[in-house]
Amino acid sequence: MFVSIPTRTQPGFRWATPALCALLWLTYFWASMRPDSAQHDLLLEWGALSGGLAPTDLLQSWSEAERWLRLLSALFLHADWAHLVGNLVFLLIFGLPAERAMGPWRFLALFLLGGAFANFIAALAIGAPDRLIIGASGAVSAIIGAYLALFPRARLGVVLPLGLFLEFVRAPASLLIGIWALLQVVFAYIGPAFGTVAWAAHAGGFVFGAAFALASRGAIARRLRKRQGY
Repeated sequence: MFVSIPTRTQPGFRWATPALCALLWLTYFWASMRPDSAQHDLLLEWGALSGGLAPTDLLQSWSEAERWLRLLSALFLHADWAHLVGNLVFLLIFGLPAERAMGPWRFLALFLLGGAFANFIAALAIGAPDRLIIGASGAVSAIIGAYLALFPRARLGVVLPLGLFLEFVRAPASLLIGIWALLQVVFAYIGPAFGTVAWAAHAGGFVFGAAFALASRGAIARRLRKRQGY
């Protein structure tokens, strides 16, 4: 039976989401300050490569520890500013409430494990030789999947710029997820990442996040009850 978890919890300090956002931004800034050739070498060294192999051969090629490390390091590399900003915005929108419900350490585990799993699924799915897989989109998809599994009818607060004013509105989580998917399509066709969105990573991350949340829902519910004092 699905455990109903209240969306309104006592406020608490959430450090994991801002820390991840800062790390993603600093990594992009550091990489972008390097010469173009050095940037390219950095992506090749730390991004996840599909290798263009058949699934059975690809699985055998993952015997080296470095290949598994790439699944994590690739999460912190981005192709351009649009790729980065799209991930940062939705990491903040869904990450802050998800971290508040899960706690920072479970949230970090979701981001890293979900992102690594998403990159691995993309590596299996992409057939082009030596296709580079980078970005935190798979990890963000895992967070979105987890939040939707925990709070399927939730409404999230967002701040919209309306002319000279900022307006705070509460929007359904499902609507924001639709906007996320649309932006991924838009970002796929601007900048140097033209036409290279790893959709398998998004789908894999989303499924992992939903499964992670459902498997952890009992512990998360107990945590929220404890925070609320009952």
